[in-house]
Amino acid sequence: MASAAPALAVFDSHSVAQKSDYFKTHIEIIRFKPDEATYDTMLCVVMPSNVSALHDNVLSALGTAVVAGTYAPGEVITLEGVSAEHGVSRSVAREAIRVLESMGMVASRRRVGITIQPAVNWNVFDPRLIRWRLESSDRAAQLVSLSELRRGFEPAAAALAAERANPHQCRIMAAAASDMAVHGRDGDLAAYLQADKVFHQTLLEASGNEMFRALNSVVSEILAGRTHHGMMPDSPNPAAIALHDEVARAVRLRDAVGAERAMRAIIDESAAAVAEDSGSD
Repeated sequence: MASAAPALAVFDSHSVAQKSDYFKTHIEIIRFKPDEATYDTMLCVVMPSNVSALHDNVLSALGTAVVAGTYAPGEVITLEGVSAEHGVSRSVAREAIRVLESMGMVASRRRVGITIQPAVNWNVFDPRLIRWRLESSDRAAQLVSLSELRRGFEPAAAALAAERANPHQCRIMAAAASDMAVHGRDGDLAAYLQADKVFHQTLLEASGNEMFRALNSVVSEILAGRTHHGMMPDSPNPAAIALHDEVARAVRLRDAVGAERAMRAIIDESAAAVAEDSGSD
């Protein structure tokens, strides 16, 4: 338990009631009022690891730097340098490098160091890489590339969903389209994005194709990228929302042709909006 002391120190001056508020917010499963010692025990178990947070921060910082060109292809960096620059231990730095290596962004060789890899070697389907590229100055070009990718598989997924979707999936898609309409009118972009993600995730799952389903995280990052980087209008296009409803209806009616056509129209509308936004920059 000694190792948990730093986490508990945060609450040394807090009352049991304040600790209770913390758990209500972060866990939402407590239905009793244990004594202070019990809360301390629970904190030891559930407090997030500082090491994990440090790893995520270093990984994001390094990945963003590679994407931005701060580290040029062929440049060699060292574990010691990463550790010193980011103020973390060698083990934290090493784990971040391992992740980047699995993404094809760096290559580690003994007695050589860590070599930055060219973009052609990157795993461009990794959601983290997509996120970092959308945070870069080349955001618009990345969104265009992703839109072209979507055009290649989502209409086909919609056609398959019209043949294979079960009633539950049909209901989820219809409800998501309805939620998009409500949140779009209210201008609640965060809630709109969540409903949009649910719609597309369910569509890909309903296709029954494991390859299409595996691309859900890619689609989610595309949708989130437009919202988080100010490329969505304050009020989403009603025509785009209507197209989502049209896809849901076509899937429910087993109209593969109609589902494919409406999905292609959704992607075309999105691509046109991105191009218009880029042209106004």
